[in-house]
Amino acid sequence: MLAAVATGYFAELLTLFAIVIIHELGHVAAARSFGWTVLRVELLPFGGVAETDDGGRSSAWQEAAVALAGPLQNGWMALVAFALGRLGVWESDWCAYFIEANVMIGLFNLLPILPLDGGKLMQALISRWLPYYRTLVLCSLVGLLLGALLAAAALANIRSGGVQLNLLAISLFLVYSNWYGYRNASFYFMRFLMNREPLLERLIERGTLAQPIVIYRHRRLADIVRLFMRDKYHLVYVLNDRGRVQLVVPEQRLLDAYFRLKEPESAVSDVFMIE
Repeated sequence: MLAAVATGYFAELLTLFAIVIIHELGHVAAARSFGWTVLRVELLPFGGVAETDDGGRSSAWQEAAVALAGPLQNGWMALVAFALGRLGVWESDWCAYFIEANVMIGLFNLLPILPLDGGKLMQALISRWLPYYRTLVLCSLVGLLLGALLAAAALANIRSGGVQLNLLAISLFLVYSNWYGYRNASFYFMRFLMNREPLLERLIERGTLAQPIVIYRHRRLADIVRLFMRDKYHLVYVLNDRGRVQLVVPEQRLLDAYFRLKEPESAVSDVFMIE
């Protein structure tokens, strides 16, 4: 009897392991199709992580596609299991477990919390409407809040001894990851700026509408570059105190001043000698 129970648990664990592997391989296949570098695939006690490096050059839709590639694997596996169960190829109890496992893994990963797939999808979508720096900060704060809510849910029945240890461990990991992301938002944003040039070249080569940024001449370079959006090319309109346009600066010139002149705290009027 004990041997049968142990065999059943082992089969369930092996099934979960296989589901997680296929989920992560979905991310890997999508990432490689866009030319990203796959660093490694790690299996953690509460799931898996496919670490990739896009060189900071991917578009929002590419990031969204890679994020969705994992849950899509859970979707087709659940559908295949449902079909096999209806055809009588698999036992109904085993099909029910397999479908439930895929649905739970897929839906949990779609929660809008970084570094889950839903968090990456949320970040990709928000970056279409907000400057990238604000996107990084906002998504980290949302992840912190939702991670804390998950931790609270895991501890809801602590007085009766009903602490959900698995959910608590996952939620603490998510809280830490988003706190780390919030603390290092400036580093991630700097990486984004350093990889802007290839993106700008692609946009200009195929022809693109410029996204204007309108600022007064006393604004700092550091403040201006934080208004840059992910998949947009910017022209910066510099106004004097009377609201008249004194200078139109292409994004490349601002980036050049920001990095090469090493004066990110300088006002744009000082850098470009605007009176």
